[in-house]
Amino acid sequence: MAISARLELRQTQTVVMTPQLQQAIKLLQMSNLELAAFVEGELERNPLLEREEEPAEDAYGAGSGADGAPDGEPSPDAEEQRDPAQREVVELAAEESMRAVAEAPLDTDYGNLWSGPGPSDAAGPLPDSYARWGSGRRGGFDDPDYNLEQTLPHPTSLRDHLVVQLGMDIVDPADRMIGVHLIDLLDEAGYVLADLTQVAQQLDCPPDRVEGTLHRLQEFDPPGIFARNLRECLALQLQDRGRLDQAMERLLDHLDLVAKREAAALCRLCGVSSAALAAMVAEIRSLDPKPGLAFDRTVAQPITPDVIMRPHPDGGWQIELNSETLPSVLVNASYYARVSREVKSKSERSYLSERFQSANWLVKSLHQRATTILKVASEIVRQQDAFFSRGIQHLRPLVLRDVAAAIGMHESTVSRVTTNKYMATPHGVFELKYFFTAAIASSEGGEAHSAEAVRFRIKALVEREPADDVLSDDRIVAILDREGIDIARRTVAKYREALGIPSSVQRRRLKSSVL
Repeated sequence: MAISARLELRQTQTVVMTPQLQQAIKLLQMSNLELAAFVEGELERNPLLEREEEPAEDAYGAGSGADGAPDGEPSPDAEEQRDPAQREVVELAAEESMRAVAEAPLDTDYGNLWSGPGPSDAAGPLPDSYARWGSGRRGGFDDPDYNLEQTLPHPTSLRDHLVVQLGMDIVDPADRMIGVHLIDLLDEAGYVLADLTQVAQQLDCPPDRVEGTLHRLQEFDPPGIFARNLRECLALQLQDRGRLDQAMERLLDHLDLVAKREAAALCRLCGVSSAALAAMVAEIRSLDPKPGLAFDRTVAQPITPDVIMRPHPDGGWQIELNSETLPSVLVNASYYARVSREVKSKSERSYLSERFQSANWLVKSLHQRATTILKVASEIVRQQDAFFSRGIQHLRPLVLRDVAAAIGMHESTVSRVTTNKYMATPHGVFELKYFFTAAIASSEGGEAHSAEAVRFRIKALVEREPADDVLSDDRIVAILDREGIDIARRTVAKYREALGIPSSVQRRRLKSSVL
C-alpha cells in the first residue's frame, strides 16, 4: 500500500465547552454562600454590573406629602402627628426645660461648652463643630466612629480566663512564662497533650519545674482543666468536689469496664456494693469530660433554605424560591452607552465589549439557575407527595434519572442542582439529595419501598422493644417480611450500624445492667 499525502474534507459534530458554559455549570452546584461570594467578586470586577436594591423609605415617608412639603422633610404639622410619648421626650429635652448653668451640678455640661481634646480656652470662642452635642469624638450618635456594637459584652475566651487567674495566683516571672506556654498548648477541650519533657527543653528549664507549674495550673477554674487524659480530668473534678477516695480512684482506673457495663467486676475491684457502684458511676457521668468547651463556643449557623414549600389554601403545595438566597444584579446599560461613546482606543472598546457580554451572561445564568432549581424542586415535591402528606414511612424510592426524565434534563444537571441545596418543608429543612433513596423490593410483589423509610422502621422497632425481649437482626427481618419488605439480614445489620444502634447482645446488656 503506497503512502501519500492527500487533502480530505470531513464534517463532524462536537460539543465545545466554552468558559462561559463551564462557569454556568459551576453555578448550578454552588451553595447560596458560594454564589453570594462569586457574585460579590463579579460586582467588584465588572463596572457594568450593579446590585438591585430596594429603595429605602425616609423616616417621615418618602415623596412629597399632601401639604406640599419637599421630599425628605417632615410636614409642618408633623409634630402634631407624632406619638404623644415622643412629643413628651422632645419637650423634656428642650432648652426651656433645662436647669440653669448656675444650678447645675459641677459635673454637668448643660450648655455643651466642654471642649475636651479640642481647642483650648485661649484660642477664642469654640467653633460650631464643638457647640453641638455628639460632635467630635465625644461618643455622640452622630459621631462617624461611634459603633453601638462596641458597647456589647464579648464572651470571655478560655485563654483570657486562664491568663487572669495566672496573674493572680502565680507571682514568679519564670513560672508565669511556663504557665503562658502551657495555656497556649491547650486544645479546645482543655487538655495538655504535649510532652512536658519537650516543653522543658524548649523553655530551657528543669522538667520538675514544668511539672510543678502544671499542678498549680490544674487548680484553676474550670475544674478539670490542664488534664493530660480523661482519667486525670475526671479525677481533678472529683478532687474539687472532695469525692476522690480510694474506691473512686479504682473506678477511674477501670473506665473501660464502666463502658462495658461490667458491674460485677467493678464491684469486686472497688470493694463496694451494687448500689454504691451505681451512685459512683452516676457521679462520674455528671462530670464534664471536656471542660474547655464551655468557652470559645462557635455559634452554629442555621441553614438557609433555597426553596420554600408551604401548603396551598386550595390544596396541594406552593413552592417558591427563597429571595434571600438569590443575588439580584442588573446590567447598567445606560452607563455602557455613555462610556462607549467616549471610548477611543481599540483595547478600551474590546474591554468594554467583553465586560458587557460577561455582565449579560451572568444575569442570564443566574436566571437560568433559579429556574432550574425551581423546576427540579417542583418535580421532587410531585414525586414525594405522600411523604409530605403522611410522613417518612411513605417516602418512595427515587433516583436522579426519574426526575431528569420528567423535566427533560440530563441526569448530571439534576445532580448538580440538588447538591448543597435545601428546601424548607412542613416537616423541617431537608437537603434535596435526601429525597433520592434506593429501592428495596416488596415481598408481596407490590411497589418497592424506600431505603430511608426502611431505616426509619428499623429504628422505630428497636426503640419500642421491651427490656426483656430484645429484637435480634433475624427477628427484625421476619417482622419486616410480614409488613411486605423483602430485606436481607446483612442489610438490616448495615442499616442498624449506620443509625448507631448497638447489636442485640449489647442492647440486652445495657438494659439489664444496674449502671
